[in-house]
Amino acid sequence: MAKQKPRTLSGFMELLPQRQVQFDRMVELLRRSYSLYGFTPLDTPVIEASEVLLAKAGGETEKQIYRFLKGDTDLSLRFDLTVPLAKYVALHYGDLAFPFRRFQIGKVYRGERAQRGRFREFYQADIDIIGDGKLDIVNEAEIPSIIYQTFTSLGLKRFQIRVNNRKILNGFYAMLGLTEKSGDIMRTVDKLEKIGPEKVAALLTGEDIGITSEQADEILKFIAIQGDNDQVLTALEGYRGRHELFDQGLDELTTVVKYLSAFGVPQTHFAVDLTIARGLDYYTGTVYETTMLDHPEIGSICSGGRYDNLAEYYTDKQLPGVGISIGLTRLFFVLEDQGYLNEEMVTAPADVLILPMTEDLAPAISFATQLRQAGVRAQLYTEQKKFKQKMTYADKIGVPYVAFLGDDEISKNAVSVKDMTTGQQETLPVDQAVDTIANDLAERVAGIDPIQEPEH
Repeated sequence: MAKQKPRTLSGFMELLPQRQVQFDRMVELLRRSYSLYGFTPLDTPVIEASEVLLAKAGGETEKQIYRFLKGDTDLSLRFDLTVPLAKYVALHYGDLAFPFRRFQIGKVYRGERAQRGRFREFYQADIDIIGDGKLDIVNEAEIPSIIYQTFTSLGLKRFQIRVNNRKILNGFYAMLGLTEKSGDIMRTVDKLEKIGPEKVAALLTGEDIGITSEQADEILKFIAIQGDNDQVLTALEGYRGRHELFDQGLDELTTVVKYLSAFGVPQTHFAVDLTIARGLDYYTGTVYETTMLDHPEIGSICSGGRYDNLAEYYTDKQLPGVGISIGLTRLFFVLEDQGYLNEEMVTAPADVLILPMTEDLAPAISFATQLRQAGVRAQLYTEQKKFKQKMTYADKIGVPYVAFLGDDEISKNAVSVKDMTTGQQETLPVDQAVDTIANDLAERVAGIDPIQEPEH
C-alpha cells in the first residue's frame, strides 16, 4: 500500500511541543486577566446552521465562509466569535443577567488567501459587555484598561492603545455636508500612513469621491491634530457647537480619557487618535486599536469598539455592547517572528524525569507520587534503553531535573537529583529532594513571562 505523504493544509498552524506550551500559557494568562474583571467564560459551537450564521453576512465574509452540506442540512464553520455571541444572547436572553460580560477564546475559520502571518484557522480571544437597552459609558473606558492589563500580564511593555469615537468622525463629516460620502472618505483616510497626505488628497478630490479641495484640506487638517491627550481634546473643543453628534462624541471621548487614569492605564500607553475608524457600519461610539510601538508595520494586535445593536438579526430587543478581539494565532506568530517569545520559560511536559535504575520500580513510583502530591510534574521513564539514550530524551524534552534511583539511593531512602541547567548533581533524602525541587521550581518560574521584549 502506497504511503500518503503527511502534510498540513496551507493556512493552518501546527506548533511543536515547546511552542504549544508557550501558546497555552498565553491563553491561560488571557483567561486570568479577563476573569479579574468579572467576565464569564463562554463556548459556542464551531458549526452553526448557515441561515443563522450568515443572517447578516455578505460581500467578502460570505465568500470566505467554510460552508458544506451534511445530508440535507446547510452548515457553516463560524468565521468570528461575535455572530455566535449575538445568536447566544438572543436565544438565552431570558436566562441572562445584564449587563452580560463574557469572554471567549476559540478557533474561527476564514477561507481567505493564506499568506505569511495570515491563517485560515486561527484563535480569537474576545471580550464583550452587552447591555439591555442601555450601556453606560464607563464600560467603554474599562475596555482599554483590560487591554492594558492583558498585554502587561503577557510581558509586553511597548504597546499603545489608540482611542477615538465614531460620533466625532460622523459629526465632523456632517459639518462639511459629506455624510453620504463619509464611508468612502474614511476608507481613503485610512491609507494616510501608507501613501501620505498628498496622495490621499488626490484620491479625495478625484472622480470616485469628488469632494472639493477646500473640503479635503479641512479633513486632512482635522485628522492631523496631534499632541498629548489633553492637547488633542482641547483642539477638538474648537469644533464644538457646530453639530450635535460631534458634541456628543466629544463628551464621550473626554469621559473615557478621564476614567482611563482611574482604571490604572498610564498616559504612555493610550492616545487619542483621530485616524482610527474601525468597521464603518458596525461601530457607533468609542473605537480602539492597539499597536506595538517598535513594530507599527504589524498593524493592530487588538481592536474593537462600541456598537448599538448586537443581535438585530435575531431579536427586536435593543442590545448595545462594547468589545474587543485579539487575533491570538497571528499575534503569537508575529511575536515568535520578532523574537519576543521568552526562551527561559519552562516548556517541558514534566519538571522531573525519574529514571529507575533497578528492576523493582516501586520506589521510583512512590517518589513520583510524592512529587505529584507536592504539585511537581513528574514523568517515569521505564523504557529499556541505554543510559545515554535516556539522557538524550531528557535533553530533548527540556526537563529541568532528572532523578536517579539505584540500589544505593533506595537503601538510604534517598534520590540523586541532577539539575539539567547547571549540570550539578546531589543525593538527598526523598522528602528533602521533593521540597528542594518544589522550591527551586517556584524560584525558576517566578516572574518569567511567556513574552519578553527584545533589547532595542
